[in-house]
Amino acid sequence: MAAVCVMVLGTSSGAGKSWLATALCRHYVRQGLKVAPFKAQNMSNNARVVQGGEIGSAQYFQALAARAMPEVRMNPVLLKPEADTHSQYVLMGRVDPALTALPWRERGERAWPTVRQALHELMAENDVVVIEGAGSPAEINLMANDIVNLRVAREANTRCLLVTDIDRGGAFAHLYGTWALLAESDRARLRGFVLNKFRGDAALLAPGPEQLQQLTGVPTVAVVPMQWQHSLPEEDGVFDDRGHATGAVHTTVAVVAWPRISNLDEFQPLKNVPGVRLQWVRAPGDAPRADVIVLPGSKSTAADLAWLREQGLDRWVSEHAARGGRVLGICGGLQVLGEALIDTEGIDGNAPGLGLLPLVTSFAREKTVRHTVASFSPLPGAWSALSAVAVAGYEIHHGQTAPHPAMLAAGAQVREVMPGLAWCNGAGNVLGVYLHGLFEDPRALQALFGAQVPTLDTVFDRLADALQAHCRPGVLDALVAP
Repeated sequence: MAAVCVMVLGTSSGAGKSWLATALCRHYVRQGLKVAPFKAQNMSNNARVVQGGEIGSAQYFQALAARAMPEVRMNPVLLKPEADTHSQYVLMGRVDPALTALPWRERGERAWPTVRQALHELMAENDVVVIEGAGSPAEINLMANDIVNLRVAREANTRCLLVTDIDRGGAFAHLYGTWALLAESDRARLRGFVLNKFRGDAALLAPGPEQLQQLTGVPTVAVVPMQWQHSLPEEDGVFDDRGHATGAVHTTVAVVAWPRISNLDEFQPLKNVPGVRLQWVRAPGDAPRADVIVLPGSKSTAADLAWLREQGLDRWVSEHAARGGRVLGICGGLQVLGEALIDTEGIDGNAPGLGLLPLVTSFAREKTVRHTVASFSPLPGAWSALSAVAVAGYEIHHGQTAPHPAMLAAGAQVREVMPGLAWCNGAGNVLGVYLHGLFEDPRALQALFGAQVPTLDTVFDRLADALQAHCRPGVLDALVAP
């Protein structure tokens, strides 16, 4: 028998689809059901390595919530923006140059047979498939080429929840407008509205939900309070700082939020470390008392490096390093710390680096995508706490980095502290690593901050508990009833 498919649609990006789908995955697996997540097409530079390639981070975590092995069928199409009008097309975990080169509206029809096959295979192998939509299903300019919202809903005969972010304002209008723009047959799939990120007295919502049900026939089945520190990595963008640090702040970690930041979700654990403040930086004055500056991953390293210089952040980073302050570059950030970016394949672009490490990066046509477990060799200075620490993470990069021979011959110092993956300067305060996930590894957090954060299993259980507590009784069971 094919799985029952529960689909989470949203009135917009950022409404709460990803967390709701994650909570549903954990809820249903706790009922003894075999569960898999699915999102036909995800646009995000937050990706995780799985068997067969890479998928969007949201589906990776949803699979873990479902106690399933993450795999490429769960997110058959991943679009990774490289510029405002261009994105890399990843099909079944691997970059597809032919689809990447096609105009936007021609891609979906080419990819649909692969998407459909992945969906039906998951339906055949599971009791429940929790499907996440993208953006809004009512984007009338995109409906004709849709392969992620209504086309999937019809193919899988889904039972849908429509979630909206009430903290933004206009929630009832967003829900009604989305409903109104759907065809009658698609409206019939909506089993409930979910008001997400609510702050205040729920009694003040009346008579809004009742009037909305009179207009649409769809009940409001859950009012979920704002959860500042849910600990689930953010899917779509830089998360805010309104949660603040827990306890007295002893370390401020400033992460440069350049325009094409990638894999930003790996910093979520820092929000949960007592005494650590995570701060996003777009200008030199954003974090005047930073203890650690992090240059994160980038989907377009040369372009983000140019932006860094335009903002004057290059001087800010260099001056911090010159004072002995800790600087960490991750993947694209590592490449920026070096002397030069060399691109003979047309992958990213050529550029001089910040010159804080005597390294040169050349971009290869083939992308490195793999899980990695490695140990740091002894480090001097400010990063010495990581000496001999074994960490697990993942690599996603075109760049290949090595020491600059002429600079070494002239006396420049660099230490390779993880074979082929990490280097630090002679003073030990500037460290660059290719390994994503450093702050997600409990061993690294313990070494750097003497702290532990909630396990992912605990996070998933809390999400499921919160959903169940704020959902009308019987609604979740009814969604998967035969």
